[in-house]
Amino acid sequence: MIMKRLRLLLVFAAVVGLAGAADVTGEWKAEFETQIGPQKYRFVLKQDGATVTGKAHSEIAGEKREVELKEGRLERDTLTFVEFLPFQGNELRIAYRGQVADNEIKFTREVGDMVREDLLAKRDAPPPAPPAAGRARGGRGAAPIVLGPDDKPLVPPAPEGFNVVRDGIARGKLEMVDYESKSVGTRRRALVYTPPGYTPDRKYPVLYLLHGIGGDEEEWRKGAKPEVILDNLYADGKAVPMIVVMPNGRAQPNDRAEGNVMAAAPAFAKFEADLLHDLIPFVERTYAVNRDRASRALAGLSMGGGQSLNFGLGNLDVFAWVGAFSAAPNTKPPADLVPDPAHAARMLKLLWISCGDKDGLIYISQRTRAYLKEKNVPHLWHVEPGGHDFKVWRDDLYQFAQRIFR
Repeated sequence: MIMKRLRLLLVFAAVVGLAGAADVTGEWKAEFETQIGPQKYRFVLKQDGATVTGKAHSEIAGEKREVELKEGRLERDTLTFVEFLPFQGNELRIAYRGQVADNEIKFTREVGDMVREDLLAKRDAPPPAPPAAGRARGGRGAAPIVLGPDDKPLVPPAPEGFNVVRDGIARGKLEMVDYESKSVGTRRRALVYTPPGYTPDRKYPVLYLLHGIGGDEEEWRKGAKPEVILDNLYADGKAVPMIVVMPNGRAQPNDRAEGNVMAAAPAFAKFEADLLHDLIPFVERTYAVNRDRASRALAGLSMGGGQSLNFGLGNLDVFAWVGAFSAAPNTKPPADLVPDPAHAARMLKLLWISCGDKDGLIYISQRTRAYLKEKNVPHLWHVEPGGHDFKVWRDDLYQFAQRIFR
């Protein structure tokens, strides 16, 4: 009799659990910003009890694809499934975990072991049953951006024409170089800018300027024309003459931005060794540069912004100037970035953090800024009009370049 009652209770509990669970059958759409620009997804889901099957239709950088979803489960209002992407003979695992609330699913999306993103999927048709009441909406990434009282411009925007070629001024030089990388096991390329009047008779500071996950050593030149911005700053007497090195932050033998560039995320972490042990020594052997930490700056956009925080703050004996423009989800948690706030405060000459006020990834910069403020680590926080694009990053370079090496 006791066992019979126990079985009845278990059955009753299971029925109640299913009755209280969300129903995700149908189509869901999501648009969200990533380091390589906007991505569009359409999830077609079918629920059978706690099992969920379906497909994901996506458009990423103009490339469309369809994949079958695996390991789909719904436990009350928590939905999980996995998407697999073929990459260089292997499968890249993309894991989703979402909270279902009425006609929305707030997902966390983990790409391999490196990239973590938040997105909001919305039902593309009326739900098959009345929605549960009182559940929270919203989220980061594609969700509405929440700006606080400190999230505002620190300085005026760059003036009209700051990135337009001027007549009658001295110009710097761009050259593509290659160097031996023992950490990657191949020769690698970097684009180097030398300032107007560069001469081996004097020593120059160096800015290492990093690109995003969809770019390479030419992304800054194509998207921002840093040589023009810097030439104009020098002509106006607003910047210290410097060498700018634009490397490829994807530290793997095939470092081209091809196919599913998200799959190369682990190579961006490996770039730290290439930067410290191969690229910097090459630059200091090849060019007339000062070799002290006060003469090295590290900055970047999106994925490169995360690299700049990770590598710059992690190597304060190498870099005294650090800039992060719209840092991406590869950015370490703030307490890992700055485990010793007092030491960072002593060592840093400038820590610049900036982001566009319409950038779905702004929460990453906001959490870093909040921690730095709490721990009294000096920094500059600049939130400017714009999204996750070169309109913002051109202005960031203009602002940052004026403040370093002084």
